[in-house]
Amino acid sequence: MENQSTKHSPHMLNRMNVHPLAERFDSKLLLRHEIPLPNHTLQRLISEKVIHTEQSIIRFRGRIKCMRCGNENKKTFAHIPCARCCKTHHYCRQCIEMGRVLTCEPLYYVKDLERNVQRIPSACQWQGKLTDAQQKAADRIIEAIDKKEKELLIWAVAGSGKTEVLFPSIEYALAKGYRTCVATPRADVVRELLPRLEEAFPRVLIDGLYGGASKRESGAQLVVATTHQLIRFKHSFQLMIIDEIDAFPYTDDPMLPFVTKRACKQSGTTVYLTATPRKDLQKRVRRKQLPHIFIPVRYHNHPLPVPQLISDYSLKKQLNKNDVPTVIFKFLHNRDVSSRQLLIFVPTIKMAEHLRPLLIKECIRRKLIKNADEIASVHAEDELREQKVERFRRKEIQLLITTTILERGVTFPSVDVIVLCADHVVFDEAALVQIAGRAGRSVNDPKGHVLFVHSGRTHALDEAVQSIKQMNRRGGFLL
Repeated sequence: MENQSTKHSPHMLNRMNVHPLAERFDSKLLLRHEIPLPNHTLQRLISEKVIHTEQSIIRFRGRIKCMRCGNENKKTFAHIPCARCCKTHHYCRQCIEMGRVLTCEPLYYVKDLERNVQRIPSACQWQGKLTDAQQKAADRIIEAIDKKEKELLIWAVAGSGKTEVLFPSIEYALAKGYRTCVATPRADVVRELLPRLEEAFPRVLIDGLYGGASKRESGAQLVVATTHQLIRFKHSFQLMIIDEIDAFPYTDDPMLPFVTKRACKQSGTTVYLTATPRKDLQKRVRRKQLPHIFIPVRYHNHPLPVPQLISDYSLKKQLNKNDVPTVIFKFLHNRDVSSRQLLIFVPTIKMAEHLRPLLIKECIRRKLIKNADEIASVHAEDELREQKVERFRRKEIQLLITTTILERGVTFPSVDVIVLCADHVVFDEAALVQIAGRAGRSVNDPKGHVLFVHSGRTHALDEAVQSIKQMNRRGGFLL
């Protein structure tokens, strides 16, 4: 195994006192067949309490529960005969992607040893300055860590600089010798956060965990991960930060809150970040069951762009006839800042794929672009989506058609936003508010246009507009 101390600075993890076999597991939950050790070595480590065991599937109160993912849904368990003990056992299908584990197979994990981490003072090298509202929120997170509060909600408007707000608390945790995890439901957000944290904390070993990730540093004191990756950890982090807690799939998959809670130490603090808390979180805030702090203004002290609702009852008809919606070109010809890039959100992958060639043909005819490469479409099934998003960020793409995968967690300095078929069920209030928050994020261009194009107003549309106006009023902006 490569000696990490020769590869990284002295301020990084010192694992000299950690058992050399325990080091590679790094507090992660493991399956028996995933452990590359001879059986006698495994048993020795268990007897020495370097590796600990836990039942994989248990029965309680007449119900079955998977201890790896927390699944209790009877329909997602199956039976299979076991060749090892010649009995029929349950196994969980919900987490089978990590490998099948039977009732007779224990889970293995390494307890998080305090000597596996060290204090890293003055770790943050970010040269920026927080606003008063940001600083107040940052101080509140540090207070929660210091008092070992269980939970804290940071409710911040889109574009308020939530990532920068985290820097002081992460630095505080590192100085205390605490392991910290910044988790988010979506891999695109991890890819956005990872380089920003690496730039802010250049002397700290940072692990990036998401499906298909190439960067995996065993034993990192700061981890950036999708919430699905937390299934690998148990009681590992003193500070757990969940960014975009209202995003899919976190709100719809009961496994994710289970593994998030398990990954945090019992004495640890969990911080939730969002611009659009769901009703259950708001209810807990109102009942004073969840401590929170609100950041009411963007970092550049300008209001959120209020979306313009545009009725277009011929929208679906135009798309079905392979015509580009006229509202797009009307907007492009009349907007005040023609240098801005354009994000067009659509509800389905099929519509994104269908619209791109139509837009290319018409934009070239109208001399709005010079070549087809200036327009692209991106969605969750697009294998090149990372490259396309990066090209859009470098302004090599001027118009990007996207599904809701870019509704949150990505920052582009100067864009206008159009949502086509904004009355579609996929665009709920939270999604629409987040989408509107993509515009006007730069101090050099704090204003941006947001158009919600629909063929019939919905409660989600009205609630999204009212929510944005309410946040602007709380920020001191009179409309």
